[in-house]
Amino acid sequence: MQSDQMQTLSATEVADALGVSSNKVRQLIREGKLMAVPGSGNSRIPADFLQDGAVLRHLPGLITVLRDGGFTDAEVFDWLFREDESLPGTPVQALRDDRHTEVTRRAQALAF
Repeated sequence: MQSDQMQTLSATEVADALGVSSNKVRQLIREGKLMAVPGSGNSRIPADFLQDGAVLRHLPGLITVLRDGGFTDAEVFDWLFREDESLPGTPVQALRDDRHTEVTRRAQALAF
C-alpha cells in the first residue's frame, strides 16, 4: 500500500468538502459508503475517495462487492490502491477516470 504518498483528509475536512456534518461522514463510513484508512479509526479518509464535492461514484458499490466477497477492510483498501498495469493505474484511479465497469467486473471476479 502506498499510504506514505496518499493524501488523506480528516472527517471534518471530508464533511466540509461534501457539505455535510462530521457525523454524516462517520455514518457514511459505518454504512460502507466511504472508507477510512485501516488502522486510523475513522479519522483519515483518502482524498481520492472524493470527486467534485461528492463521494467517488461507484465506490460504495465496489466496497460492498469486495466486502461481500470476503475481503477485510485492509484487503479492500489494499486492492483499491494497488497498481494494476492492465488497468493501467489503480482501481481508484480508474473510478476517478470513469472506467468503473472494468473495475467492478474485476472486483466481482475476485470476490466470487
